[in-house]
Amino acid sequence: MTTQTDPSLENIPYEQALAELEQIVAALESSERSLEEALALFERGQVLARHCSELLDQAELRIEQISGDQILPFESDLTS
Repeated sequence: MTTQTDPSLENIPYEQALAELEQIVAALESSERSLEEALALFERGQVLARHCSELLDQAELRIEQISGDQILPFESDLTS
């Protein structure tokens, strides 16, 4: 788990990690940076992406446990 190897992510919720990741992507796309700064941003982005993925995996596992391993497709009543 990422939070064990990177304690800075231990208490960061998914939404906050995703927002930081989006800021990093925007920063890398929008301006020129030194190679070292770009690499540092890229590394942080990779850590955040793994963290988000792990949080999503944990959420999916919880849903499977609650629903008895049957994840049904979401059907919205708004399309009627």
